[in-house]
Amino acid sequence: MTIRIVTDSTCDLPPHIIEAYNIKVVPLFIHFGQESYQDGIDLSREAFYARLARDTTHPTTAAPGIAQFQTAYAQLAAEGASAILSIHISSDLSTVVEVARLAATEFDEIPVTVIDSKAMSLGMGFIVQKVAEAIAEGQSIQDLLTLIDHLSARTYVFAALGTTQYLKRSGRVSGWQNGLGALLQIKPLLKHHHGVSGSELIRTPAKAIERVIQLVEALGDLERLALVHSDALDKALALRRQAQHLFPHGEEPLAVNVTPVIGTHIGPGAVGFAVLAAAKSG
Repeated sequence: MTIRIVTDSTCDLPPHIIEAYNIKVVPLFIHFGQESYQDGIDLSREAFYARLARDTTHPTTAAPGIAQFQTAYAQLAAEGASAILSIHISSDLSTVVEVARLAATEFDEIPVTVIDSKAMSLGMGFIVQKVAEAIAEGQSIQDLLTLIDHLSARTYVFAALGTTQYLKRSGRVSGWQNGLGALLQIKPLLKHHHGVSGSELIRTPAKAIERVIQLVEALGDLERLALVHSDALDKALALRRQAQHLFPHGEEPLAVNVTPVIGTHIGPGAVGFAVLAAAKSG
């Protein structure tokens, strides 16, 4: 059986990993007014963040359409796939899974299993990469589905935001909270685990970074740890130095500039971690 993976552009996997495992990526959309861009195709991350900082029109995001997923599935079937795993961003954050499921129900060339990763950004990327490795080892569909459940339960993303301005623009916090945050230097800390989003309000940026590190330390042994940031590489490198003790031995940590689909909502200046905790023995 030839099993192929479809995912979406929010996975934040580096291009060399996507190419190495022949993963099909379906892009989401970013809209600036009447202008529409495919994430990762028509608009680079650098260009997006530069425009986000200067443009008075706040961008919006949208899931791919049913036709885009069906085109992706048909391409893989034409390339010889006998089954597809379509793994996507957590359904608490986007409608991507819902659209993919509608597309799969109307696609009858080969079996397509659509999976809610219950993860985001490079956290989902970790899951997709591990599944791709398991496919290369010859694991069955059922074994892969079990693996995804286990991986999802061990995947976390923590990030300290640089501002509440963009959360306010996208309707995620009220105006008074945004104003209070600016006045008192309160910075939100965002958390995501197993399909559940959460947040904390931290008094200063330095304390927000300390809290992000504490959250990772509390997980114990780690299998994977990577830096995620929104147009804030200098902050990410500083965080890497501060948290050097957390990285698994011998691992060269990734530092990923997150997709514009997420950057639209959190704005520039965010920094944090994508984490895959180690599996518990027994």
